[in-house]
Amino acid sequence: MGLTALTALVAVAAVGCGTEDGADLVVAGTAPPTPYSGPLYIPGKAWDEEKDDRSELVNTGAAARALECDWKIDTAGGSEPWSEGDGGGTPEDGLRAYFDIEQPGVPREGYRVEREEDGRVLFSYDVDGRTKVAVIVAKDRKNRPGWGPETSASCDPAEFDPSFTDSQEYEVWTDRNGRRVPLTVINSSAGSAHCDWQDAHFLGTGEGRDSKLYARDPHGVLGTDMLLGTYDGDVTMPADAHDTGYRLRDWALWLTKDEGTAYVRTSDGVEAWPMVKKDHLCR
Repeated sequence: MGLTALTALVAVAAVGCGTEDGADLVVAGTAPPTPYSGPLYIPGKAWDEEKDDRSELVNTGAAARALECDWKIDTAGGSEPWSEGDGGGTPEDGLRAYFDIEQPGVPREGYRVEREEDGRVLFSYDVDGRTKVAVIVAKDRKNRPGWGPETSASCDPAEFDPSFTDSQEYEVWTDRNGRRVPLTVINSSAGSAHCDWQDAHFLGTGEGRDSKLYARDPHGVLGTDMLLGTYDGDVTMPADAHDTGYRLRDWALWLTKDEGTAYVRTSDGVEAWPMVKKDHLCR
């Protein structure tokens, strides 16, 4: 299903405004081995989620150019406008305005000033010396007084520090070698309490037209009209099923060739998760 569709099902809980547990929004940090040296302003380009490849996100502003992602860029683009009273007196205030205005599902602590140039400042959130979130704040743009966010971009959430992703509602799976897997490949989360689906669990694979979404629904909260099949918490693994290698806690994902049902092996046995019908999302 990919991260975009997953977020439509469950609102990722953002960390509280400012910092958490007294941690610093901006830290001194250490310069990365290869600091970003490109322009801090590039005219944005509209990006069509259905038609354009995700790699085209590099053309939606300068912040995306500063990223050092292992996988595809997850989000990138310009910020919503800010008005008098929204902008700040310092670049760090502009970064705070980014979180207030955009409410992004990215870490809210540990950012470092990477570049300052001509009324713009690049803040980066790094993991192992590589930039995973980039926010460019600007001062006194047209009809935008003070410091505020101009462009931002982020890598797949699976590239963030585990201490952050473990506090969120989405879940990061690993491969058979214990390496984290991008959410565009596989992702899962409990259902939204907003739709009374918290007793269900969703599992998405792939992205775009190749995406598939499965559901664990032991209490029948989703209703039969939503599922292409029935959840079964105790089945025999089909002979033609193969181990994908994807793991989350004691869950292991197995699939048959048609991928019509997700078979999840647990420490208690095997569960059959039916596919969710298209466009059946929490509104």
